Amino acid sequence: MSWNIGGFIDAAASDEQAEQLGGVFSGALGGPMASLGPLVGENLGVQRAPIEVHEDGLRHSIRIGDAVDFEIEDIVPFGVETGQPARLVGIFHPAGTELAIAHATRSKINGFGIEYEGKAGFSNANFSWSA
Repeated sequence: MSWNIGGFIDAAASDEQAEQLGGVFSGALGGPMASLGPLVGENLGVQRAPIEVHEDGLRHSIRIGDAVDFEIEDIVPFGVETGQPARLVGIFHPAGTELAIAHATRSKINGFGIEYEGKAGFSNANFSWSA
């Protein structure tokens, strides 16, 4: 497999923070991203842009400069009185082994020469990475 990847770092990050985050996301420092390394064919680099993240109950959104404007809403199955979203459990994913299933309510992604319109997504408010 040959994925092309690129990363965004918040414009407010220091140069030292940007360098460390580059090591995390490239997999150079180990952790979950290191296991995805064999899938990556080309690293398109890192761009700095203002990043805004919003959480509002079942809705989660991110805006990254002019490149990304993406919002998802967790899916609560019909008849679930607790209001808890449907989840995938016991999977491998860099954000964790349990993810809520969501659908996109807004999607514009255009970065690194790649345009993408998302239709679905996953959310996970609690995750921790370590090398």
